[in-house]
Amino acid sequence: LLVIKFLEVYERSFCRTIETLVDIFQEYPDEVEYIFKPSCVPLMRCAGCCGDEGLECVPVDVYNVTMEIMRIKPHQSQHIAHMSFLQHSKCDCRPKKDVKNKQEKKSKRGKGKGQKRKRKKGRYKPPSLY
Repeated sequence: LLVIKFLEVYERSFCRTIETLVDIFQEYPDEVEYIFKPSCVPLMRCAGCCGDEGLECVPVDVYNVTMEIMRIKPHQSQHIAHMSFLQHSKCDCRPKKDVKNKQEKKSKRGKGKGQKRKRKKGRYKPPSLY
């Protein structure tokens, strides 16, 4: 039985660049009329865990890479196209953006206390059991 040591697991799971297969349609969502060969490309992207739930692994340095992709328009044409993709070269753990938004929303809720909320029309209220 092979057991991978904690330190190795921790180091390998921490926020870093790693080769990731990315679907071309994810990068080019408006080009649905084409079929791409290959349909996904290997790109260096940030992934991994940060030591805190409030942090996320994000790119801090990026660059473009150009790849030759077969671009097929069914029953019409096909050709090799040069397509540009974003690669990540450096990652860091930064505060999550959605955490800030949630805190802002919470602070807005407290305003106007004492006012009753209007009930939505047509909303079903189950009969009380007690």
